[in-house]
Amino acid sequence: MSGAEAQSQAFAIEIRVYYEDTDAAGVVYYANYLRFMERARNEWLRARVGGPHELASKAHVLFAVRSVDVRFQAPARLDDVLRVTADPVSIRGASLAFRQGCWRGTECVCAGEVGVVCVDARTFAPRRLPRELMQVLAEASAP
Repeated sequence: MSGAEAQSQAFAIEIRVYYEDTDAAGVVYYANYLRFMERARNEWLRARVGGPHELASKAHVLFAVRSVDVRFQAPARLDDVLRVTADPVSIRGASLAFRQGCWRGTECVCAGEVGVVCVDARTFAPRRLPRELMQVLAEASAP
């Protein structure tokens, strides 16, 4: 599957690049791509089982970033509109990995994989993914 095909099938949100997102050279500061990706993962979660606040208060679940592997391919600039994707690619008992990207039109400006671990909101101890989320993930990955 090409990058454009993967982009069109993945969950996505749009984010406009504001002045505060850029560095002295007028391009998106590299760490801000992680903020954009975080927003896309949260919206992916909200669309399926509720937002982070709801999961923390009702199911006592939080997600913490465990790993990040990002490749920067082109600069995004002030006023660009980016399509930020989040596509779960690996599901384990207590963790998820998301393939993510930031796209300007059909051009990928950065892409990578972010791993998150499920933790108990009260103790911060690792815990299994909630059954409801596991069902959603199973349905999403079915052919």
